[in-house]
Amino acid sequence: MSLLFSTYALGSPKGPLTLANRIVVAPMCQYSAVNGEAQDWHLMHWGNLLNSGAALFIIEATGVTPEGRITPACLGLWDDRTEAALQDKLSRARKLAPATPVFIQLAHAGRKASSATPWDGGQLLSMAQGGWEAAAPSAIPQLDGERLPHELSTGELKELIAAFVMSAKRADRIGIDGIELHGAHGYLLHQFLSPIANQRTDEYGGSFENRIRFPLELFKAVRAAYQGVLGIRISASDWIEGGWTPEETADFATQLKPLGCDFVHISSGGISPLQKIAIGPRYQVPFAKIVKDQSGLPTMTVGLITEPQEAEDILQQGDADLIALARAFLYKPRWGWEAAAALEGVVPSNERYWRCLPRAAQAIFGNVKVGQR
Repeated sequence: MSLLFSTYALGSPKGPLTLANRIVVAPMCQYSAVNGEAQDWHLMHWGNLLNSGAALFIIEATGVTPEGRITPACLGLWDDRTEAALQDKLSRARKLAPATPVFIQLAHAGRKASSATPWDGGQLLSMAQGGWEAAAPSAIPQLDGERLPHELSTGELKELIAAFVMSAKRADRIGIDGIELHGAHGYLLHQFLSPIANQRTDEYGGSFENRIRFPLELFKAVRAAYQGVLGIRISASDWIEGGWTPEETADFATQLKPLGCDFVHISSGGISPLQKIAIGPRYQVPFAKIVKDQSGLPTMTVGLITEPQEAEDILQQGDADLIALARAFLYKPRWGWEAAAALEGVVPSNERYWRCLPRAAQAIFGNVKVGQR
């Protein structure tokens, strides 16, 4: 039997959550919210990917404060208004698809906040363009010559923890099944972890133990407030000399485990424009294996995994437990169906699609029947 189409259970204080297969739709920013509120684009996008055959769908990076958004068009979950909009669009999308667990990625962009959308260049917005003051572990900009971010005080760190906790409670009220904290791609939590961005001289900077202190405190607080599945996405390497390393990632994950971490999602990069990434198929899988082997945590891998057999081989080799895809699902929204056809798996489907299958893939929806006269 294909491992990609075997079930997998993620634990939590609330009890295990069993996934129908090992395919995950990774978070993908859509830059389509208005004042943080989900829009009709999200309804279409989520409904589409909830019909993809994946066993788990993770909603894009969602700001816990307005200032924590990457762009003015990023999704938010910081007040009753943004909560209501997200609940409305998600509940409607779920009614249009097979029952599928949904997680949300809670995030703060740190010094990468106040950016233009990618199709508008993606660079730091001036105040005149609707930008705002970004906040970070240290007053070091993402790019040389940019406006300096505000260095967060210890009091502001406590406020940020409270914001993450409140967003987690809102996610729980909405009926979201799990939370992924965003500790990757050069955003706030990653900025604390990396000596490239974190040059503080207090208890939150300097040594490895100090740099992981705030992310650990934040994780512990969210865990205390939220009983569903809780994990974190981590950039395992900064791809730059003197930066955060895979070995530190494994150590960090090991320290998260006794705090109630239910999974880790391993990516890389994003902290500096000087990064030199060795991009190629499965290029981040070795990082996932290091973290999985050393921490023993359920591990998602992601990054240029495009073919069903690639995903299957990663699982068969024990390099990861779950396979996450992002852009591959934008290009092929039914990637899960194609993988099931290639690996003789079965995926859940909306009955309205039962008549669509080509003869070679008749079995991927299981024993379903339709009639007509």
